[in-house]
Amino acid sequence: MDDDLFSTAVQNVVPHVPRSSRRPPLHFDPPEHTEYRTALDPVFRRSVIRAHHDDYVAGARQLVADLLAHPEPDAVRDFAAPFVMDCFAALLGVSRMLTREIRDIGVRYSFAIQDMDDPVIADCSKRLYAIAEEVYAQHQASGLDPHRDLVAGLKQAVADDNNGITEKTAIATIRQLIVAGMGAPQAVLGSAIVHLAQDPQLQQHLRDHPDDLPAAIEEFLRLHAPYRVFARTAKRDTIFHGRTVRQNEPIALIFPSANRDVEHFENPHEFVLHRKQNSHLSFGRGAHRCPAATLGRMELLVALQVLLQDTQHFELAGDVEMMNWLEYGPRAVPISITPRIPRNERE
Repeated sequence: MDDDLFSTAVQNVVPHVPRSSRRPPLHFDPPEHTEYRTALDPVFRRSVIRAHHDDYVAGARQLVADLLAHPEPDAVRDFAAPFVMDCFAALLGVSRMLTREIRDIGVRYSFAIQDMDDPVIADCSKRLYAIAEEVYAQHQASGLDPHRDLVAGLKQAVADDNNGITEKTAIATIRQLIVAGMGAPQAVLGSAIVHLAQDPQLQQHLRDHPDDLPAAIEEFLRLHAPYRVFARTAKRDTIFHGRTVRQNEPIALIFPSANRDVEHFENPHEFVLHRKQNSHLSFGRGAHRCPAATLGRMELLVALQVLLQDTQHFELAGDVEMMNWLEYGPRAVPISITPRIPRNERE
């Protein structure tokens, strides 16, 4: 959307959620927003993200092992949620102990949002801010490349008098990124697992042909876009696709609907493995395009690759419970899972 015409600073979700303060960069418009992206974007480059690949694989492998050992495994509670939280904690470069705390609070916060449990939301949000302050205070930026280390990049931006980033807003940025880095990838990963559990033929194809996983992930992203309530607010009266939008009127950005637009996608409700021109909107467009798109794609690739490699088959073991708000994806996925037969035990 046109940043000169629509703002995200007024209201960024529908329905409107009152907030005590703006959390950058999501709640800022250009040019303020651009200052934060200048500090953040280098850290999310492909070369930087790839450096975490082996650690992500090891983490996913341990979670799948735990999933297989669980008497009543849930693909979200026991795999998707902790995996994406561990990935982002690794990107922050925090200790193993703090990683576990971020995971525990992050998962608790996510489920509290679904339950609209205001006391728990407030408690978790307060603790997440405290964690962001701790990460910022303890992080030794000296000697770390601000183009490869997230906190070092923010600290360098704070020291630059030519922008408006302060220590307070840098900490708020860390807090916002922890939450954003948890919700969306968890939702898509959970949706992809449900999709595969319901399509054993595709599941086995991707197990046998892992080179097709990147294409499958793009189609999972298109079909199961994780956000459905982002909003922009008109700065002035305008005509948008033939409809009058008044000044200060919010518009909901329904990404899952856009990704199934019949004018842009043939057979939009079907999974097409090698869909041509799959220009979905799951990471957004324009100034507010997700800065962590490369991270999100690698999380999905690693998680699904390991899940398929280390299992022989999985299927649903009960009803899927969907999130009610803010993300679009499953909240609970009871699953029945069969471990991979070691090669030396196969007939």
